Amino acid sequence: MTIDNVVYLAREALLTVILVSSPILGSSLIIGLLVSFFQATTHLQEQTLTFVPKIVGVLVVTVLFGSWMINVMLSFISNLFINLNSFIIIK
Repeated sequence: MTIDNVVYLAREALLTVILVSSPILGSSLIIGLLVSFFQATTHLQEQTLTFVPKIVGVLVVTVLFGSWMINVMLSFISNLFINLNSFIIIK
């Protein structure tokens, strides 16, 4: 396995992780900002208030984008297995 192959695999793996996690992290970030804005305007400083909307938001996003996330991961894995023989150098 050459350095080019390692860099290619690392780049593809990081891109897949970013693509798969971005909908969940983005929704959690937006919901957290909205809840903290609501808490700042109402002076309601309950620490557990942020968890329930985030859990519901992550659940909704997972249901909406779950099939797409699985397709992205399956595409990466199938590409890895198809090109597995090019990553191995036999001496």
